[in-house]
Amino acid sequence: MVRDFVDRVANSSPARLALTVFALVILAFTLALTLPAAARDGQATSFHDALFTATSAVCVTGLTTVSTALHWSFFGQLVILIGIFVGGLGILTLASLMSLMVSKRLGVRGKLIAQEAMNAGRLGEVGTLLRIVISTSVAIEVVLALALAPRFLILGESLPEAIWHATFYSISAFNNAGFTPHSDGVVPYEADLWILVPLMVGGFIGSLGFPVLMVLLATGFRFKKWTLHAKLTIEVSLMLLVAGAVAWGAMEWTNPVTIGKMSVGDKITHSIFASVMTRSLGFNLVNMDQMHSSTMLLTDALMFVGGGSASTAGGIKVTTLAVMFLAIVAEARGDTDVKIHGRTIPQGSMRVAISVIMMGATMVAVACGLLLAISGQPLDRVLFDTISAFATVGLSTGLSSELPPAGVYVLTAMMFMGRVGSITLASALALRQRRQLYHYPEERPIIG
Repeated sequence: MVRDFVDRVANSSPARLALTVFALVILAFTLALTLPAAARDGQATSFHDALFTATSAVCVTGLTTVSTALHWSFFGQLVILIGIFVGGLGILTLASLMSLMVSKRLGVRGKLIAQEAMNAGRLGEVGTLLRIVISTSVAIEVVLALALAPRFLILGESLPEAIWHATFYSISAFNNAGFTPHSDGVVPYEADLWILVPLMVGGFIGSLGFPVLMVLLATGFRFKKWTLHAKLTIEVSLMLLVAGAVAWGAMEWTNPVTIGKMSVGDKITHSIFASVMTRSLGFNLVNMDQMHSSTMLLTDALMFVGGGSASTAGGIKVTTLAVMFLAIVAEARGDTDVKIHGRTIPQGSMRVAISVIMMGATMVAVACGLLLAISGQPLDRVLFDTISAFATVGLSTGLSSELPPAGVYVLTAMMFMGRVGSITLASALALRQRRQLYHYPEERPIIG
């Protein structure tokens, strides 16, 4: 019966199956975190705190209502870490694996949506690519853990502690989660490049996305052989990284409560680290609530964009930004086609990009309105945490831990919708696929 149901849903609406699987995974981790064994004090955690933490872990966000290090026991932290790893694989990957486990096969539509998510060349490659996604994730996380563990040993931790912390940070960094097993996060390591560099590298690689990683594995650094998606993702990611670091550093350079009193070298390190973190990673070295309002607005914009498609990062995605920018340039030049790197971007891609931006902005605006009414906090704090939740970043002004249960549920919904993706959400909620059998006469309204 279960096999028939999964087959039917996978073939009729793979997006709905993906949404259902993701919700069930979050529910399972929520129930695990409500167990008394998951809390350090041996008491059952309230449902809204457990749900928020489970959603934050599976949606690889990093926002918390309770301290990860102080509230949760080792078992609770292990549940969170497993949730991060599972959630980092992505909603469509999880749905494909669920379909494979239950029905032992993927339907044609299920293969098509997995193919779209991972940029597979042929339907027959989907099963192989699912294995590659999982093995690549594990391999990168192992390398990061091996790089971090010796440093924790040198800093005086015991071998079990060093291995645990290195493993936790490696999985959290690659999956752009931002959870930390230390009560004061990565702040004690603000001048320790041995810790900061692996975190930044792991987070940046994770933000590129599995389609890009697979292209790099297949072609190396031969730029001409990269797909257009890989070219745009890497180019825009590097541009945002550099621009974000320069702008963040310039805005905070003289702020005495963030980096104003540091040496030039430490200021540069903090600026680069902050720029990488806004791409969805979520670790922080300074108090977000003490930044200038202009810096918070810059961070809002960078978080809203996020990382690459089918990656562990959130946001509207860098390729969405690239397509819209190229469309604006083409319109300004009077070109009929949107072109880049010897390729023409189809009209359908631009419609999807517009839809993603508008749906994302609408969800953020609605959530902001609700949280302003619930919390009574200033707009800059509410907007910051709302975008952080939607873009699954995890940076926070501290608002998430101050909200009443109603506000916690709003941010929980934002994390879920942000991780699922606006297009997948719309496809899943659609009652049926529409096929247009006629075409109305065209009439051009005045725009702009």
